[in-house]
Amino acid sequence: MVSLLIGPKGTGKTKRLIEEINDALARTDGNVVVVEKNKALSFNVNYRARLVTSDDYGIAGFDELYAFLCGLCASNHDITDILVDATLRIGSRDTVELSAFLKRIAKLSDDTETDFVFTISMDESNVPAEVFEVCRKIS
Repeated sequence: MVSLLIGPKGTGKTKRLIEEINDALARTDGNVVVVEKNKALSFNVNYRARLVTSDDYGIAGFDELYAFLCGLCASNHDITDILVDATLRIGSRDTVELSAFLKRIAKLSDDTETDFVFTISMDESNVPAEVFEVCRKIS
């Protein structure tokens, strides 16, 4: 399953993401991975979640982010949840690219039985409608 936390900057997406991380840790016996752009979440994320900083790996663009997430899934079959903060800052603000990326992630989620959560910093009305065919919005 692919879930989205959508809203403009300053609407509490990161706080809600931390709640999602804690929920994932409470319900799984597997591994939870949190991907962020920089080290902003270091003190807010439970130590049992693996925190990965995309800047440390030079990830820029949705193709690179997709490949990185595939690599995480391929290298550890015990990952049950991957949560990504600052998705548009890592990928791009191009909504066509975002839509294509999320469709690929939906297939990856099905193939690997991994749940994904992404924060999307934009007004929901700007998110392409086809995104909601493969993703659910977290309120």
